[in-house]
Amino acid sequence: MTDMEKMKLLTGESDEELLSLLLEDAEAYVLAYTGRSNIPEQLEKTVRDLAVVAYNRIGTEGETGRSEGGESYSFDSAPKNIYDIMDRYRLVRCGGYAYEKK
Repeated sequence: MTDMEKMKLLTGESDEELLSLLLEDAEAYVLAYTGRSNIPEQLEKTVRDLAVVAYNRIGTEGETGRSEGGESYSFDSAPKNIYDIMDRYRLVRCGGYAYEKK
């Protein structure tokens, strides 16, 4: 099953262009955060998780919380467990360079 098919199942969204954009943005974020040049297989789910978080945040960008109909919601940038996983694959910089196993 492709990432696109998984995203469709997770979100119920059929707009492939939107889902593709969310996946691309999530991948770029993971690469920038970890300092890597490609996504290891172990981080593919993390990319999808970030894309789902971004999908769920559509329409609430910039908000930290909301109250409606007696219910309160608070928003994090991303759940801590996603950062915990990315931290395990983050490259250490030494002398201004990050050395990645090819």
